[in-house]
Amino acid sequence: MTGTGTGMCAGRVVVVTGAGRGLGRAHALAFAAEGAQVVVNDLGAGPDGAGASAGPAQRVVEEIAAAGGEAVAHGGDIATAGGAASLVTTAVETFGRLDTLVNNAGFLRDRMLVNLDEDDWDAVVRVHLKGHFLPLKYAAAHWRAQAKAGREVAARVVNTSSGAGLLGSVGQGNYSAAKAGIVGLTLVAAQELGPYGVQVNAIAPAARTRMTEQTFAETMAAPGADGEFDAMAPENVSPLVVWLGSAASAGVTGRVFEAEAGRITVMEGWRPGPTADKGARWTPAEAGGAAARLLAESATPGRVYGAR
Repeated sequence: MTGTGTGMCAGRVVVVTGAGRGLGRAHALAFAAEGAQVVVNDLGAGPDGAGASAGPAQRVVEEIAAAGGEAVAHGGDIATAGGAASLVTTAVETFGRLDTLVNNAGFLRDRMLVNLDEDDWDAVVRVHLKGHFLPLKYAAAHWRAQAKAGREVAARVVNTSSGAGLLGSVGQGNYSAAKAGIVGLTLVAAQELGPYGVQVNAIAPAARTRMTEQTFAETMAAPGADGEFDAMAPENVSPLVVWLGSAASAGVTGRVFEAEAGRITVMEGWRPGPTADKGARWTPAEAGGAAARLLAESATPGRVYGAR
C-alpha cells in the first residue's frame, strides 16, 4: 500500500469519490495506510460514464481490509442529491464522524467542439462539476452543524481539477470547462467554509489512469521497469492528497497544486498584469491600441494541451 505508515491520518474518517480505480483507488489506499478509516465511493461506471457495478469499490475495501485497515464501500451516484447525502451519512453512521472529503470521480467524452453533442457536454459537466458540488454541499452542512454545536472541526476537502482546466485542452472543451469550474468552486468554498474549520484545496494531477490512457498514450504507455521510478503511476499523486487531507496541513486553504511524478507545483492563477487607465471612456480604436501595448508587456500564456 502507498504511504509511509506514520499514522498521519490516524483517527480521521476520509471519503474518496471515484475510488474504485486509478487515482481514487491510490488515494484510498494511501489514506488507509496512514491510519484513516475510508469510505470508498465508486459507481463502477465505464470510462464514458455508462453502466454501474459494485465490484470496483468493494475490491478496494477488501484490499484495505487485507492490509489491516478499515473501509466501507458506497456505490451511490454522487452527482445526485440523494447519492451525495448518503455518502456523508455512510461515513457518520459507519465510523462516527467525517473529517476529509476527496472529490475525485469523473469520466471523459472527448470531442472537438463542432462535434461535441449536448449530451456529452451535460454528462461530463454533471459528473465533474456537479459531482464536486453536491458532496461538498452535504459535507459542509455536516461540518457547519458540528461547529455551531460547539464541536471542534478540522475538516479538509481536496478537489480534483486538471491541467486542462488551468490551460485548456484541445478536444476536451467539456472537460476543460468543468475542471476550470472546480477551481472556482474551490476558491469560493475555502472562503465560505473557513469560519467552520474547513480547509478546501485542489490538485491538478497527471497520472496513468483509464481516463488518460488515450490522451497521453505515447508518454504513459509503459510503467517503469523493476526498480525504476514509474513516473506516471497514480500513487505518485496520493502523498500530497493525504497531507492536504490531514491535520498536518493546517493553515493551507484556497490553493491549487499540480502533482505529477515526483514534482509538486503551487499554481498561482490569474493575477493582474499590465494595466492602462485613461480615466475616461475609451474609443474602440483607443481601447485596441491600449490592449496591444499591454499585450506586448505581458507574459505569454501557457500553451493549451494539444495545440499545434
